[in-house]
Amino acid sequence: MSSDTSFSLTTFSPSGKLVQIEYALNAVQAGSTSLAIKATNGVVVATEKKLPTPLIDHTTLQKVVALTDHIGMVYSGMGPDSRVLVKQGRKHAEQYYRMYKERIPVSQLVRHLASVMQEYTQSGGVRPFGVSLLIAGFDETGPHLYQVDPSGSYWAWKASAIGKNMVNANTFLEKRYTTDMELEDAIHTAILTLKEGFDGQINDKNIEIGIIGKDKVFRVLSPSEVKDYLEEVE
Repeated sequence: MSSDTSFSLTTFSPSGKLVQIEYALNAVQAGSTSLAIKATNGVVVATEKKLPTPLIDHTTLQKVVALTDHIGMVYSGMGPDSRVLVKQGRKHAEQYYRMYKERIPVSQLVRHLASVMQEYTQSGGVRPFGVSLLIAGFDETGPHLYQVDPSGSYWAWKASAIGKNMVNANTFLEKRYTTDMELEDAIHTAILTLKEGFDGQINDKNIEIGIIGKDKVFRVLSPSEVKDYLEEVE
């Protein structure tokens, strides 16, 4: 493959690929494993939160974040890139509320973030985002789970995993997922899925979990709540 198409974002390779997008997906697959499961009455997102050194204060790293009261997300890949998308998502949701005086539907916020990511694959002087997102929300039509990739592609999922252990995690989810799964079961399944490929001892400081239920309020579980769930699945 010529270096011209390897390093140019806006030039197709002879095989019809934009190689920089594939490199961005490699950045995602090098990131920590994240996953999400949609239940009948809510959605859970979970992720590994591994620090490069124990000298870092673990409370300063947050991978599960709220975009609005009723929508949250987790990422795998490059953390600084995710912050740009979080800011874009929050801004768009606030603009929607100011205009229509109601909360933005999950699908519309996902579509906006996917459009932002797609724009960065078709412009000169920029690079694709090195993150994939799992976006969870609960609106008037029920619970929703979406995955957005660096290309700007997005799909609705019942359960999905991204990051370095995504293949094994998705295989595990395919075996464990049921359509009548409730939120509590989904939390347990999410923890078991993370444990499958976890390197070392899993505890309340090196994983992060966010949930949204019928109350339509997305929240990140406290370390003590995570610890309780870990004890339940032992």
